[in-house]
Amino acid sequence: MNSVYFYCMILDTKSTSEKNWKLSHLIREILHSADGKRFEKLCYCGQGCTRIPETLVKLYGAKVQSLDFSSNDLVTLKGLDAFQQLQELVLDNNQLGDSLTVPVLPKLHTLSLNKNQICNLEALLLQIKQNLPALNYLSLLGNQACPNQLSNQEHDEEDYQRYRYFVLYHLPQLKFLDSNRVSEQERWEAKNRGQFMNIVTPSGAGNVNVNLQLNNLAISGNLKYSPLPRALRNPDDYKGAYGKCRYRYSGKHSEGNRFISNNDL
Repeated sequence: MNSVYFYCMILDTKSTSEKNWKLSHLIREILHSADGKRFEKLCYCGQGCTRIPETLVKLYGAKVQSLDFSSNDLVTLKGLDAFQQLQELVLDNNQLGDSLTVPVLPKLHTLSLNKNQICNLEALLLQIKQNLPALNYLSLLGNQACPNQLSNQEHDEEDYQRYRYFVLYHLPQLKFLDSNRVSEQERWEAKNRGQFMNIVTPSGAGNVNVNLQLNNLAISGNLKYSPLPRALRNPDDYKGAYGKCRYRYSGKHSEGNRFISNNDL
């Protein structure tokens, strides 16, 4: 039988001098199930903070089961490890990238990272596999690591399906990936072929970091890599050779000649 919830909305109006956050914009929602269990949700969205405020960690870290930090400018999750009761985490529309460190959250079952700056899919999945053992819902739409048309118009449905196989190979316990339920056919494909399905995207959109030491001269910088020539060749810019061949092959000793009769010539 489904539990029946009632809830109250609490909008705190206390002021604080701590930089980068305002307690007046914190929405706290407390739910109680029919059996008396408490489920507490915090929402702190659209405040432009680059990290989780320490005051919020101290006040609510030990209590909260659901946390929504969407539409901020987060570049780190430092302090999130204090939320050990966390079951749901929404981090959409932030600036989280490949330097992201996923903390150990043993009870977290839902993680939403839509529209961030994540490019290295495998590195993220390895962290999730190790630190979020209870996760069964993951969403990465809008990241470079998720090859669909939200992140790049050049991607197609086949690229996205390969991505799903690769994610499910590392996280076979997932029930939902992005906006779709995981099918049994996908699980089978992921188990058998998923490890080979990673779509590699050059980091930095093709930029290559260079550090060279030539004749006691240090050279470093960021180069734009392209497999194409640096410049188009002029029609007059060509190299070739012309001459007579010293050897001629008649083919009379070729094994293939055994099957050719005079009538075929």
